[in-house]
Amino acid sequence: MSKSRELKYTCPYCGREFDITVYESVNTETDPDLRDACLSGDIFRHSCPHCHTDFMVQYPLVYADPKHKFVLWLSQGTGEEAAMRASARPLLKQGYRLRRCATVREFTEKIQIFEDGVSDIAVELAKYDSFIEFIDSRNGNPQDVTSVEYQNVSDGVMKINVRTDDKGLSFLIPLNLLEEEIRAESDRFEINEEDFPLINSDWIISLFMESSGQA
Repeated sequence: MSKSRELKYTCPYCGREFDITVYESVNTETDPDLRDACLSGDIFRHSCPHCHTDFMVQYPLVYADPKHKFVLWLSQGTGEEAAMRASARPLLKQGYRLRRCATVREFTEKIQIFEDGVSDIAVELAKYDSFIEFIDSRNGNPQDVTSVEYQNVSDGVMKINVRTDDKGLSFLIPLNLLEEEIRAESDRFEINEEDFPLINSDWIISLFMESSGQA
């Protein structure tokens, strides 16, 4: 069952206080309507009743999807690690994948990745390779890239979008090639799911920096 609570919130724009509803946990089996709100990010969007400004509020949230067997913990690391680790082992025995997400963008993308039945390790590897290829092929500046996004997997091919302010480029990468690279370097890509690992762009970059002696 999903769990929510009311709290007082001060508008960052007008400084006036009002009540908002925040969810501490979401279970897509008991509350399937909340799945769409999480995937779109709408669950974090609020509007001030005084100045009518819309904004997002990120707060810790545990998202459980029993159908696709994954649990996401949206948190920037706020001292709840011990409690989450205590819940990890029973979930792993039931076949769940466990991840922490540092941002709403990571959280929403991870939902799509796991609903598609794809390894997020393969996705981060594909995003990293696509970023490098974009810079090399376009002689571009890494600072110009605004986002590198997972799009989907179709017929065994993963689509990654690399975007800048005024343009973008899509890359199509065979899923089997990504899986082969991960198997060939299994030690590099090994993770401990009991820790609710943070598998994102910072994580994949750190792996390649370590291998090149730059960590």
